[in-house]
Amino acid sequence: MERDADVIVVGGGNAGFSAAHAAAERGRSVIVLERGEGQTAGGNSYFTAGATRIAHQGLEELAEFVEPDERHAVSTVPPYSSEEYLADLERVTEGRNDPDLSRVLVAEAQPTLRWLAGLGLRYRLMYERQAYDRPDGTYLFWGGLHVGNVDGGKGLIADHTAVARRLGEDVRYDHRATELIVEDGRVVGVVAEHDGRRVALRAESVVLAAGGFEADPEMRAEHLGERWAAAKVRGTAFNVGDMIRAGLAIGADRGGDWSTCHSVQWDAFHEHNEGNLDLTNRLTRQSYPLGILVNTDGERFLDEGADFRNYTYAKYGKVILEQPGSLAFQVFDAVTRPMLRAEEYEMPGVSEVVADSLEELAAALGIPATRFVGTVADFNAAIGDAGFDPTVKDGKKASTTPPKSNWASPIAQAPFYAYPVTCGITFSFGGLRGSTEGQVLDGEGSPIPGLLVAGEMLGGLFSGNYPGGSGLAAGSVFGRRAGLIA
Repeated sequence: MERDADVIVVGGGNAGFSAAHAAAERGRSVIVLERGEGQTAGGNSYFTAGATRIAHQGLEELAEFVEPDERHAVSTVPPYSSEEYLADLERVTEGRNDPDLSRVLVAEAQPTLRWLAGLGLRYRLMYERQAYDRPDGTYLFWGGLHVGNVDGGKGLIADHTAVARRLGEDVRYDHRATELIVEDGRVVGVVAEHDGRRVALRAESVVLAAGGFEADPEMRAEHLGERWAAAKVRGTAFNVGDMIRAGLAIGADRGGDWSTCHSVQWDAFHEHNEGNLDLTNRLTRQSYPLGILVNTDGERFLDEGADFRNYTYAKYGKVILEQPGSLAFQVFDAVTRPMLRAEEYEMPGVSEVVADSLEELAAALGIPATRFVGTVADFNAAIGDAGFDPTVKDGKKASTTPPKSNWASPIAQAPFYAYPVTCGITFSFGGLRGSTEGQVLDGEGSPIPGLLVAGEMLGGLFSGNYPGGSGLAAGSVFGRRAGLIA
């Protein structure tokens, strides 16, 4: 049978486009099948802030490929070494990350971003998310995550799409891939649904980059637990595991941790708090290390200052889900409120409760006032004498239960602010097992001819948690790797 293209890529997000670009640069003809169309195209990548974690030696090196900014002259960007990156992956996953995949990710993340920047993707330093402006007018970056896409996820997909046009890739929207075509043990094509009919397309190689199963409530309940059926889906509604099931059906092995996922604190009461194409990532609430979190019983239940938010935010959605009613409240006072991320806490329709006393705040939230006021009093009384500095792990601790290890600031000055949060699921950590080259492996560890995998579908890098920005980095790195051999 004649081929429709040399390479078919399933999924038009960051990983899929990275694979398509790499293949097209080699002279391969490429078809990209994307289930969305118009504003719904781009998968989860569209909904991200664009933050991408790479190892680097500081501002001078980053300035070689990020957009110019007059603030660079008064900015300090601490180097982030490969050793630190690998240690962060191992630490936050508690050693459950695949060591070979991790080493490739760490080594190739910056070169891959430079390659994408050379193709036309635009990157910048993330001042509003990853730096604090100091009293002397300078900026200090923190947390190892410094680079992101211009215009966030929307800009990321717009730039990828422009590159695809220039390289001659055939991007076909409104195509839901559902099956793999196998002949003589080799994957030779894809079956997709389009315009109410089934379409069979053939190619020498197929790259799977169609995301996880986080948008399917039944798969969430089966693999993550019953409560996960009620989690809010932050991103695309199209990641329902179609191609994971298709891969398993032809003998692909499972990869990674199928029992955990990336989940965050998410606006609980916003009218449109699932798959919001306009606000996208702004429904997250990620300034929690500066305040305290209480549940509907008025009690704290986690260490808000255990680490920089880049290393805790992707696991705290699960903790919120486990609270009564899967609901909690981030609480700040007049001192800390001005330090919160404006893009998240001043967005249109933000769920915000303001009161002149803690008792009034509790009443407005519908939580026990006596217990809540007591929780705040105990917290305030337990705060140590260390200096407060949000740019470092300052050791300013509240020695209570649970402790707050850093950035403990009294909740004492009116007005008081509360932000209701629930669990927003981002992507599932379980997927297909793949080699470091992107080949899909069967149960014996052998490559399935003609089949490659990248992005959220590639299991093994993350478990329980992940370092912020490593998801987009992995999509780019392993997407490019798959495209280089497809």
